[in-house]
Amino acid sequence: MTQRPFRTVDLLIVFIGGAAGTALRWLAEEAWPAHDGQWPVGTFVVNVVGAFVLGALLESLVRRGRDHGVRRQIRLAAGTGFCGAFTTYSAFALELSLLGKGGHVVLAVVYALVSVCGGVLAAWLGVHAARRGVALRGGVA
Repeated sequence: MTQRPFRTVDLLIVFIGGAAGTALRWLAEEAWPAHDGQWPVGTFVVNVVGAFVLGALLESLVRRGRDHGVRRQIRLAAGTGFCGAFTTYSAFALELSLLGKGGHVVLAVVYALVSVCGGVLAAWLGVHAARRGVALRGGVA
C-alpha cells in the first residue's frame, strides 16, 4: 500500500471538524457534569452518540464510492475531526479511575461495560440506519 502525500488542506479540514466536535462535547459536559459517585452522563452521551454518527457516516460514504474528493473531505471533517474530538476516551478512562478510587468500583465496572457495549451497539445501529437510508433512496443496499 502506498502512503498518501501530506496535504495541509487535509489537516485544516480535520482541525475545523475537530473544533466543532470539541465545542459540542464541552457543551454536553457543561450540561451534564460528572459528579463523584454518579454516572458520568456527559461523557457517556457523547461517546454513544459519536459512535452512532461515525457508524452512519462511514457506511454512507463507503456506499457512495471511493474515498477521494468531497467524500474524503467529509470523512476527514466529520469522521476524523468532529467525531474524533466529540467522543472522548481520555475522559472515559479518567472517570473510570476516579470512580474506582472513590470506592465506587461496581459503578465503574458497570459504566465501563455499558459504555463499551453501548458504543458498539450504537455504531452497529448507525451502520444499519445508513444502509436503510441508502436503500430507501434507491441506492446500493
